[in-house]
Amino acid sequence: MEKQKSITVKTTVNAPVQKVWKCWTLPQHIVNWTHASEDWHAPKAENDLRIGGRFLTRMEAKDGSFGFDFEGTYSNVRENEYIQYSMDDGRKVEIIFTSNGQLTDISETFDIENQNPESMQRDGWQAILDNFKKYTESN
Repeated sequence: MEKQKSITVKTTVNAPVQKVWKCWTLPQHIVNWTHASEDWHAPKAENDLRIGGRFLTRMEAKDGSFGFDFEGTYSNVRENEYIQYSMDDGRKVEIIFTSNGQLTDISETFDIENQNPESMQRDGWQAILDNFKKYTESN
């Protein structure tokens, strides 16, 4: 069986890991940063953060022309450290939070899909991670 190809995106957030974790996992924060460009938004987020729990984030173009539900099931959760989940299409995602005092390193690895070029997927996921950094540091 061929191993699924994956991409890793990273950032360092100028905030302690407890704040980073809350901004990453609480729906009232998720809706404020989960978009890859300014013409998109996330009007709805639900998150049952536990092994076997489900999440759903609704992502839409602000002009209403396109939208989709980003959803999946958690397979591993360690507070302030690690999240692993499977998207509904079977792809896996792993997020590692590394505390370094007032800084938190985030490494997010995701299985690629076959519809879009790898560079587009990397850029999109990195843009969302960059929005997360900006949002968390300014709140």
